[in-house]
Amino acid sequence: MGLKEFFKEPPALEQISDGEKVKSMYSHWRLRIFYACFIGYTVFYLCKKNIAVALPGIMDEFGYSATELGLLGSSLYLTYGVGKFVNGVLADGSDVRKFFPTALLMTAIANILFALAPNAVGLLGLTPKMTAIVLLWVLAFLWGVSGWFQSAGFPAVAKSLTYWYSNSERGTKWSLWSCSHQTGTFLSFILAGHIAAHFGWRAAFLVPGTLAVITALWLFERLRDRPQSLGLPDVEIYRNEPVKPSAEKSSEDNMTYVQIFKKYVLCNKTIWLLAIAYVFVYIIRFGAEDWMIMYLKNAKNIGLDEATNMIASLPLVGICGTICAGLISDKLFKGKRAPVNLIYLIGVIFAIIALKFNTIHYLDYIIIGLLGAFTYGPQMMIGGLCAVESSSKKVASAASGFTGTFGYIGAFLSATGTGFLVDKLGVNGQQNWDGAIYFWLASGIICLIICAILAVDEYKKDSHKN
Repeated sequence: MGLKEFFKEPPALEQISDGEKVKSMYSHWRLRIFYACFIGYTVFYLCKKNIAVALPGIMDEFGYSATELGLLGSSLYLTYGVGKFVNGVLADGSDVRKFFPTALLMTAIANILFALAPNAVGLLGLTPKMTAIVLLWVLAFLWGVSGWFQSAGFPAVAKSLTYWYSNSERGTKWSLWSCSHQTGTFLSFILAGHIAAHFGWRAAFLVPGTLAVITALWLFERLRDRPQSLGLPDVEIYRNEPVKPSAEKSSEDNMTYVQIFKKYVLCNKTIWLLAIAYVFVYIIRFGAEDWMIMYLKNAKNIGLDEATNMIASLPLVGICGTICAGLISDKLFKGKRAPVNLIYLIGVIFAIIALKFNTIHYLDYIIIGLLGAFTYGPQMMIGGLCAVESSSKKVASAASGFTGTFGYIGAFLSATGTGFLVDKLGVNGQQNWDGAIYFWLASGIICLIICAILAVDEYKKDSHKN
């Protein structure tokens, strides 16, 4: 059996006619699929954010500069960004039960090899200088490989949530699942940090890698593909919710995957606008995550320990913002996502302005927390939920992967653009952190304008339906 056959999406079984059995199976499998996706994606982050606590140890042992170590992060951003789109296309026609655990397993292997690489390179008998050079490129390669397989996690989850949850509830469930990002980030810092402190930086990859192997095997037992693969009807039928007109559904059934992809992704104006908006969301998100400590330390003269405590409020309050975004869009706006994006982006803009002009020391804790809440909402919505709901279920993974690739373009621009502006606006070699604020603020305003256009389009479509 080849790889294509192994990962091939399982066929739909004959639909179960017993209503009580359908209800019982849906209740069982929806919960099981959800918590498996949540735990699985959390473990992905244990194998992703551990690099942050390992870098000081790697620098001390091998004498690398910060610029050289930056190669590691760049390799992951590159492969992760491209991989999100490619793996999104692959995930649409694949069995989630095999695709998701395999991606986690390969990520685990890359982490374990990362820890063992210094010993392997040492066996080559090179000079210390050559050993350091070769090792750096080996580590960059392995971390890039890890990024590629990590990028396969999100498209698989996007497919699962799209097929197992209907439009009226998807915002809530998607936002709850999206908290796995922040949960994984928080746990990774705690777990990898303590392990690295007591057992060295290698253990910060070996332990999460081993946990990921165990989790991957558990996921294969827990997960299943679409409801139809178990003989269940579409979730919209089960939930008695509106489905696509039969003529449109029939048209999709007669189209190839490439035709559906072209119509609902490549030639879909909404998807392109969401993708472009996602660039600016990620500029703000990664700007805050990667540069906030330096901003607080250098622009506001806040000590490193306290700056670290302040940034901890970013993901923690971000969890609340993420959940609320889904609940508000489902309950208050009846499945409409555009109004929530507009509200949140206005909040982002005001939070950035407040961060700039606030002079009351302890208010920065609240402002940074609010920035996290207002940023993580659109991050969950625009590139994920809005993308899959603006396309077809049959290309849900590709749509989310497409916007995700644009998001990591934003991550790259944030890493390079923020630093460039901070230096460029400075005088006599002094940094000017107003450049960072202007960059993030402009990104928020542009994103708001794009989302306003999308909101108008959504209003016009609803008006034509009525």
